[in-house]
Amino acid sequence: MRTIAALFFMAVYSPTLADTVVATRAIRAQTILTEQDLAIRPLETAGAYTDPGLLVGLETRLALYPDKPVRPGDVGPAAIVDRNQTVLLVYTSGGLKITTEARALGRGGVGEHLRVLNLASRMTVAGKIQPDGSVLVK
Repeated sequence: MRTIAALFFMAVYSPTLADTVVATRAIRAQTILTEQDLAIRPLETAGAYTDPGLLVGLETRLALYPDKPVRPGDVGPAAIVDRNQTVLLVYTSGGLKITTEARALGRGGVGEHLRVLNLASRMTVAGKIQPDGSVLVK
């Protein structure tokens, strides 16, 4: 009787597999993803992407391996600022606008936060990357 109850419980309450986005091949870091790089597999993976359409056009932040789930920290916007690149640093407050040159201390895409070294003051500040490649500090 216990065996029948256990089998019934496992059949009714067994976890269902959800669709999970996986890489179709080994993909190097800093690669822009295309539809051919991604596939959907029936895996139960918490926190992984379930829609490959959300990933097309994003850049890999680290290497992806075949049939391994793709998680949010693995990808991000395509980088427009590279490490050690000279960027325009912009500070605005009310009607005041100050601009100067800075050196990027990392790489990132539009909307990401980035630490930069102000070349005039030698101070490290953080700001948000703008679509034109400048870094806005508030």
